[in-house]
Amino acid sequence: MSNEKQVKDNYTAKLRVKSGILFAVCVLLTVICLLPIYMLIINATRAHVDIQTQVSFLPGSSLIDNINELSTNPNFKTFDALTGFKNSLIIAGCSTFLSVFFSSLTAYGLYVYDFKIKGAAYTFILAVMMVPMQVTSVGFLQFMIKLGLNDSYIPLIVPTIAAPAIVFFMRQYLQSSLSLSIIEAARIDGCGEFRTFISIAIPMMKPAIAVQAIFAFVANWNNFYQPSMILISRKAEQLTIPMMINALKSNDKIADYGVIYYAIALSILPLIIAYICLSKFIIAGVALGGVKE
Repeated sequence: MSNEKQVKDNYTAKLRVKSGILFAVCVLLTVICLLPIYMLIINATRAHVDIQTQVSFLPGSSLIDNINELSTNPNFKTFDALTGFKNSLIIAGCSTFLSVFFSSLTAYGLYVYDFKIKGAAYTFILAVMMVPMQVTSVGFLQFMIKLGLNDSYIPLIVPTIAAPAIVFFMRQYLQSSLSLSIIEAARIDGCGEFRTFISIAIPMMKPAIAVQAIFAFVANWNNFYQPSMILISRKAEQLTIPMMINALKSNDKIADYGVIYYAIALSILPLIIAYICLSKFIIAGVALGGVKE
């Protein structure tokens, strides 16, 4: 009995040490991830001179001054938070919905249906995923100019329907979570194909949809390359938040780091709200994946 107790005690001690190490690593990674955001918020409350002279982890007293400076100084007139939020929300919201919905539909078709070019179609989608946007940007821009769609949000929204990375992720998720017998049962009951996708597949894909929606929304919200390429005229009423922040940072007339930090902190608020709204689905997906029937 004493040997068994000693072995058990040794195992418990090793388990505690391992758990402690894993906990410390997780805490370290959390600090590394959150520290830049924390410093961004802290610097948004500090004055330009203070930011230049010293590093501080404590909030400053210049938040109101930075807000007033950003809203009243004519040198910062290119930054209009409400207009930027509206434009970025239109582009990011529509792009996220289209990319996630149609990618889920495509993944559903590749998983559920069996046709001759199924493998070739999936391989083609993966091949497209390997091509960076920068390679095709010149031809894409020329094509949009010929169509007269430059200075329009249409080229920034409609092409996002083709999202190979989301298709790949959704297909892998369907393979692990959706049984084909459920689809067959729905067909026997007289449920149409599209209704089956909406009523059965979509609810089961909620965790995966939430994850990809967050990634897609963040990517489209932070996208500077494509809007700056398509919106050639740089009309103030069309600028997105990243374009406004870039204009703010590149302003050679006046450099106020406190104002710039405040503008950047303001720009990430919708991302935080989107994550808070969708995070419960991610947690539910992790919990569901940990349960084995």
